[in-house]
Amino acid sequence: MKTKAVRLYGKEDLRLEEFDLPQIKEDEILARVVSDSICMSTYKAAIQGADHKRVPHDVHENPVIVGHEMAGELVEVGASYKDRFQAGQKFSIQTAIYYEDGPLGVLSAPGYTYPYIGGDATYIIIPKDVLLQDCLLIYDGPGFYPASMAEPLSCVIGAMHANYHTKPGSYVHQMEIVDGGKMAILAGVGPMGLAAISYVLNRKDRKPSLLVITDIDQARLDRAAKIFPVKLAKENGIELVYLNTGNCDQPVKKLKELSGGTGYHDVFAFAPVAPVVEQADAILGFDGCLNFFAGPSDPHFSAKLNFYNVHYAATHIAGTSGGNKNDMEEALECMANGLDPAGLITHIGGLNAVAETTLNLPGIPGGKKLIYTQKNLSLTAIDDFEELGKTNPFFAELAKLVVKTKGLWNLEAESYLLKNAPEI
Repeated sequence: MKTKAVRLYGKEDLRLEEFDLPQIKEDEILARVVSDSICMSTYKAAIQGADHKRVPHDVHENPVIVGHEMAGELVEVGASYKDRFQAGQKFSIQTAIYYEDGPLGVLSAPGYTYPYIGGDATYIIIPKDVLLQDCLLIYDGPGFYPASMAEPLSCVIGAMHANYHTKPGSYVHQMEIVDGGKMAILAGVGPMGLAAISYVLNRKDRKPSLLVITDIDQARLDRAAKIFPVKLAKENGIELVYLNTGNCDQPVKKLKELSGGTGYHDVFAFAPVAPVVEQADAILGFDGCLNFFAGPSDPHFSAKLNFYNVHYAATHIAGTSGGNKNDMEEALECMANGLDPAGLITHIGGLNAVAETTLNLPGIPGGKKLIYTQKNLSLTAIDDFEELGKTNPFFAELAKLVVKTKGLWNLEAESYLLKNAPEI
């Protein structure tokens, strides 16, 4: 079978190509990809090429398919897995498979390491490495884009679970955010920040009593407040505050005031920027946990940490790189139970738009760029649908559909796109 896919050959070398997939083996599955969300991690891999820890050193000779926030349908199931999976099931994949026997050991990952599996393709072969680790996950919810958003949501879920706290006199770490505690998410209205807000507001088992979201971009703060209103948070028992720290003469002082002077139990830094990390450290309360969420491209990235507080106030730091299988399953369950991640998505496009979008990702404003891999469609901001619709009936209809959800992507718009957008 032929597939069309965007493959990485080296630094800044992404190519959309058509090539043959081999016949699947008994321990493999052929799948059709429908959607894939472009991640900043893919940008890093494309920029670093073979220097990236998850990209093979011989990628220039044996290219890999990029993209890992994928959703689609199973097409043909190998004999070894016919009792567990069947053609037609919708799926997503947990990328961080942590499999020692993979091509790069535990660093192996679909979308970085493999020649026949990645989200930016029309058809893929799901290898035994993924199946042996139970990282092929079936999605029973509506549409496809929620399943593509499950991977980024799982990263947020993993971060929340990774935070930890202690009790005086005990060395036992109590994992998780503090239930009823005070939380701050700094630089928190980018795509992943929005995923974090959505998870915190929709979570049933534990939640903070105070959630402060900061950024220095007022337009992004305003959009976040529109998607996740303060009133909605209050109905869920959370005092939600949006703060533009760029407008504060003393942001640390203001943040502490918002906490009632105590500081915060859980602080998440969502940007690999030293002042953001240092600000996060400065607002920790007693036994506060700083979670450095944003992965830097610079291997020498560092920031100052107050070790006086480490010693006397029991402050500490955590960090995660992606979620695990349990986090991904929780994310898919959230989607199936009605959590709609549409607020994360600001652009849609086809497979033809992947290479240019990926290589220029940091310079493209907005949130998640969602790719429909079977389609030929320029990357387009949802906010531009109405203007484009004045001359293009396709976008005119999409504009009407997103108006129904206050300008957000939705299942009806996805269905229309899949039926009417040109094929790749």
